[in-house]
Amino acid sequence: MADGIIMADVAGKTLDDDDRALLACREVGGMILFARNVESPAQVRALTDSMRAVNPNLLIAADQEGGRVARFREGFSPLPAMGKLGELYDNDPKQACQLAYDCGYLMASEVLAVGVDISFAPVLDINGVSLVIGDRAFHHDPQVIITLSSHFMDGMKDAGMATTGKHFPGHGSIAPDSHVADAVDERSFDEIWEFDTKTFIQTLDKLDALMPAHVIFKQIDDKPAGFSSVWLQDIVRGRLGYDGVLFSDDLNMKAAHIAGGVDARVKAAIEAGCDMALVCNDRAGALIAIEAAKQIDTPSHQRFGRMKGKIPAWQGSLESTCQQFAHWQTAKTNVQNAFFAQAIGQDEKDPTNYQLG
Repeated sequence: MADGIIMADVAGKTLDDDDRALLACREVGGMILFARNVESPAQVRALTDSMRAVNPNLLIAADQEGGRVARFREGFSPLPAMGKLGELYDNDPKQACQLAYDCGYLMASEVLAVGVDISFAPVLDINGVSLVIGDRAFHHDPQVIITLSSHFMDGMKDAGMATTGKHFPGHGSIAPDSHVADAVDERSFDEIWEFDTKTFIQTLDKLDALMPAHVIFKQIDDKPAGFSSVWLQDIVRGRLGYDGVLFSDDLNMKAAHIAGGVDARVKAAIEAGCDMALVCNDRAGALIAIEAAKQIDTPSHQRFGRMKGKIPAWQGSLESTCQQFAHWQTAKTNVQNAFFAQAIGQDEKDPTNYQLG
C-alpha cells in the first residue's frame, strides 16, 4: 500500500462532504488549487485550513508562476511572466537578478500566507519552439535561465518555500503542447543533455523537487519522461544522484494517455520513479487513482516532509499576514515599480496585459 502518493483537487471554494471523504483517504497526500478555488486571500486560507483539519499532513500546491500562469489573482500581487525578467536581463543583468529574487520572494510569501506549501516553480525549460512554454521560460539561453532561476529560487527559499523545477529534462525545444497533444522529441541524448537539461543539472543543488515532462524523447525511451524509468531512475536518481521529490505532471494531460486509463497512468508514473502522481480536474479519475494506489508498494522515504512550507499565522488579511515576511513589502514595491508602473488604464485583474515598465 502506498500512502500519500496521490495529489487531487476540489471543485469549489469550500469543502463538501465528498471532498472531506477524499481528503481522509490515506492515499491522498496532496491537493492542488486552481483559479476556480480562489475568490480572495482570506477565502483561500479558510479553504486550506479546512483541508488540513481533515488531513494535517497534506501537501497543498498551486501553479503561481506569474504572467499567464497564475491561479491567485484577485487580492494578490501580480507577477510578471518570467520571460520579462529575461528581457530585462539582456539590458540590465544586475537589476534582472535582483528582481528575480524579489519575484521569487513575493510569490512565495503570498502563497505561503494563504496556507499553500508550494507553487510548482520555477519553469526551467528553454524558451524555444514550444507552444505551451514561451514566456513562462526565463530566456532562450540556458546560462541566463540558470542565473535568473537561481536568484528566483533564493527568494523562494528565503521566504520559506521549497522549489520545483519543471519540466525535466526540458519541454521548450518541442512544439506540441503536451496538455492537448502527444509530444515527441527526436533529438539525441547528447543534444538534449548539453542544451535543455543543462538548466536542471546546474541548479540541482537548489531544487527540492522535479516535475518531468510528458514528452517522449524517442532516442532515449519510447515512454514520456514521467513514465520512464530510464529518465527517472537511471538518469535522475542514478547518474545525477538526485534525492528530491519527483512529482508527475498532471496525468490527465493528453500526452499522458499513452499509458492507458487513470489506474494504469498512476501505476506507470509511480513504478517509473515518481513519488506523487497528480490527477487533476477529474474526481472520478481521482477515486480510481486512489484504488490503484492501494495496490502499489513503494519504498518508505521522507521526501514529502521536505516540501512543507513555512506557513505563517493568519493575521486577518493578506497584507497583515505578509508583514511577517521581512522582505515582502520591499519585494512587492520593487516588482510593482519595475513591471507594473505603466499599468494605469489596463485590466488590473489580468497581469498578462501588463508590459515591462
